Amino acid sequence: MMTEERLQGEADGLEMEQEQNTQGIWKPEETQPAAPPLEVPLLEGERIDDLERNGYRIIQNKKRFCFGMDAVLLSGFAKVKEGECMLDLGTGTGIIPILLEAKTEGRHFTGLEIQEEVAEMAGRSVRLNHLEDKVEIVTGDIKEADRIFGKSVFDVVTSNPPYMIADHGLQNPNRSRAISRHEICCTLEDVIREAALVLKPGGRFYMVHRPFRLTDMMELLRKYHLEPKRLKMVHPYVDKEPNMVLVEAIRGSRARVTVEPPLIVFQEDGTYTKEITGAYGY
Repeated sequence: MMTEERLQGEADGLEMEQEQNTQGIWKPEETQPAAPPLEVPLLEGERIDDLERNGYRIIQNKKRFCFGMDAVLLSGFAKVKEGECMLDLGTGTGIIPILLEAKTEGRHFTGLEIQEEVAEMAGRSVRLNHLEDKVEIVTGDIKEADRIFGKSVFDVVTSNPPYMIADHGLQNPNRSRAISRHEICCTLEDVIREAALVLKPGGRFYMVHRPFRLTDMMELLRKYHLEPKRLKMVHPYVDKEPNMVLVEAIRGSRARVTVEPPLIVFQEDGTYTKEITGAYGY
């Protein structure tokens, strides 16, 4: 299945939405074969999108929140080494654990999601790709991650948290989308605190956020003994301001940060740059 991606605008963080091509060819002289049964059920409003990676697919619902470019970039920026275990805080559709399973040699991948219906949908995506032995979706609150999993248990933690402060800007009337975009169920501090608690000493934390929260991020990372080590700004076009920032921090590391060359998403003609199609796999 081919997918069609379109830019939603900076306010949505370059959210990618993919539409299935459902147009068939009717031949009056022939009987059309029945469609094969789906491995997992789909609920009303759901669709299956092709991730174009290892043959993996993902279930999404446009009425909730579809994954965006920020999740794809985070999965390319994060490093999960052979034998390591990772946790994604606020996993949504499960896109980051599924992509990291496809891209890395990690041993096990867990996603934590507070919205029960969204977590259930992500779990069906895991079953759709037959990844039950390597990927697990857990329903729970980010603010209780250390109580759910225990302290110092993960090698890697990732998060693509809500970007907007709860009282900043207009909130989407759709509750599920509002939770994904605004700090309603958790704050930036909640995410960073819990990441520090569940990471092993020397463990790595990867996050994508908006540049206007960069000062908050640096202060909170230091507060919880997660030392920033790598920082990469993401620009939609070469002549536009950055609208995303990727950060790697290490628990208990010494102070020294590397600011990597910026990542440009689109060329002048609107097609993806070579770095996006190459290093980031899209």
